Amino acid sequence: MFTEAELDDAHRLVTRYMTPTPAHDWPLLAQALGSQVIVKHENHAPTGAFKVRGGITFMDWLKRNHPRMQGIVTATRGNHGQSQARAATAMGLRAKIFVPHGNSTEKNAAMRAFGAELVEHGADFDEARGAAMRAAETEPLFPVPPFHTELVRGVATYGLELFRAHPDLDVVYVPVGCGSGLCGTLAARDALGLSTEIVGVVSDRAAGAKLSVEAGHLVETNAADTFADGMAVRVPVGEAFDIYSEKAHHIGAVSDAEIADAIRLYYTATHNLAEGAGAAALALALREKDRLEGRKVGVVLSGGNIDMGWFRTLLAGGVPEV
Repeated sequence: MFTEAELDDAHRLVTRYMTPTPAHDWPLLAQALGSQVIVKHENHAPTGAFKVRGGITFMDWLKRNHPRMQGIVTATRGNHGQSQARAATAMGLRAKIFVPHGNSTEKNAAMRAFGAELVEHGADFDEARGAAMRAAETEPLFPVPPFHTELVRGVATYGLELFRAHPDLDVVYVPVGCGSGLCGTLAARDALGLSTEIVGVVSDRAAGAKLSVEAGHLVETNAADTFADGMAVRVPVGEAFDIYSEKAHHIGAVSDAEIADAIRLYYTATHNLAEGAGAAALALALREKDRLEGRKVGVVLSGGNIDMGWFRTLLAGGVPEV
């Protein structure tokens, strides 16, 4: 997808607006998995998630290629929206962000704080996405899709950091919503000429990406009712599917209960706060630990933005309801 030089250029741009995130070796996680574990802490990024990287590269591309646009319009469950609002505001642009009704109140507040004009529409992400794309037809705002080459080039910089620090990783687990994180990790691996297995992770309540790979064509789901809202996507993105269906080792699904266990393990083993999508990679690694014995494993902690009410439920041993 990209050359190493193209990713280096993206990394130089991204690190003008944020510092690289750490990748730590946690011994209590190693005990739980029976293998060495490296956590890529994208929860330490300025918005608490990896999406911030793609916002930087996308907004830079937009300013250069569409200078007459007054801003952007897009849809999100929270982390993508924070990324777009932060980058747009920094460059003097508007950011109109659509979210579904009932979206995370804390993520909504964060998006507004980063400068977003927030609009609630629809019952889920896919309905909000449709409204955002329609709004772009009537306002001088550029429609930011959930998947775009410049978004992926920015996101791929976390994979570049991870693989440069740990080129001997045998397998890396990456959560999947619309697919930019998974495709970015694949892009970084390929640019560096590595053979690391890259495994995608979906919620079993929003398993469109997994079902699509198994069927060999796009498969939509009827619902996406998971508290891992970063993965709550009913309609897989075709451009991303074309990449991960060919290049990912496999895609696995985890339950909300398994994600809840992984969030609690992250907290007790590392004292890091993970949201649902942020803990999904660890959840699948735990399920697949028998095949990981003796291997060096990477897991992407891709978001730490979980609402306080849900976290209370998790600390009490429960699973948040949606």
